[in-house]
Amino acid sequence: MDFAELQRAHELDLYPKRPVTVVRGRNALLWDDRGRDYVDCVCGHGVANLGHGHPRVLAAIREQADRLVTLSNLFFNDRRARLLERLVAISPAGLVRAFLCNSGTEAVEAALKLTRLATGRTEFVCATRGFHGRTMGALSATFKPEYRQPFEPLVPGFHFAPFNDLDALRAQVTPATAGVLLEPVQGESGVHLGDPEYFRGVRRLCDERGALLILDEVQTGFGRTGTMFACEQLGIEPDVMCLAKAIAAGLPMGAIVCGERVLPPTGAHGSTFGGNPLCCAAALAAIDVLIEDDLPRRAREKGDYLVGRLRAARPAKVREIRHLGLMIGIEVEGGAAESILELLDAGVMTFAGGPTAIRVYPPLTIEYELLDRVAEALSHVLG
Repeated sequence: MDFAELQRAHELDLYPKRPVTVVRGRNALLWDDRGRDYVDCVCGHGVANLGHGHPRVLAAIREQADRLVTLSNLFFNDRRARLLERLVAISPAGLVRAFLCNSGTEAVEAALKLTRLATGRTEFVCATRGFHGRTMGALSATFKPEYRQPFEPLVPGFHFAPFNDLDALRAQVTPATAGVLLEPVQGESGVHLGDPEYFRGVRRLCDERGALLILDEVQTGFGRTGTMFACEQLGIEPDVMCLAKAIAAGLPMGAIVCGERVLPPTGAHGSTFGGNPLCCAAALAAIDVLIEDDLPRRAREKGDYLVGRLRAARPAKVREIRHLGLMIGIEVEGGAAESILELLDAGVMTFAGGPTAIRVYPPLTIEYELLDRVAEALSHVLG
């Protein structure tokens, strides 16, 4: 059966497709329906930090599926309680309570709503090039005009300042500003790294003006950048932290973790599937693996190794390499699209970060021999 044609016949055509039908995965490798393998450096846009089919996560999912899959948030639950405890324990010290949802955009929506509620203010300041999701509130915080314009008018009260420019941000923060929403690393636009001095200045500015600092760690969280959360490398604590993607090792889950200023009344927000026991069990297992196998440290080492190999090869098309851990952006002469397809032909799956950058997000568990395969393919295609 031609599954690509079957999918095309019934799916809304919302996603640009690559000419591959993937049917199986194991750790950093994916196989198509013809039996060919590929090194996965997309990872579901940063979801599969533990690779595909991690045995400890699978065991936790099987065990929980046999016990209880879903449960209304009207009731307490053992897995949910354990995960909430664990999220607070691994988060920056000032973050003391959490809310569980299903995705990154839902986490951002919750953060926006509860920040308005906590401050009594209505406006937000975000960064140019930033990406926070596709639902109406999260889209209002997203900068890219191509994403925004077809759906305008969006939620009012969102303003933008250039990333890493503290003076420009200061000019936008007013007595009406409820929160400043930023990514520690801007992934969707090509892996642009936040300046620690800038973020420390943003933290002081928010404190001075009564706004909350919201960090979108949807892509950067759970070891991807070389620490559990990227804010650890910036030397700051947010008031609200948005999480998703890798939190449950491939199952759909999101969360926000909040400080004492964000204590909404009962009934202010909710989620039908958020915090279901099955996803909670997967997330607990994933966090255990991240900590016990010291995967954030390994992400730092492997990111340095792969980038070091690529820089040593000096491929002619590479203009700049930006990375933090295994969150890698490669700025390419003449645009990224053609090179991404050539890499796919070479057996390495990558994806775009804006029109001119290739993003490389392998699992934190990838073997060094596969990193060598990625380095060789990049050097060849970009050389």
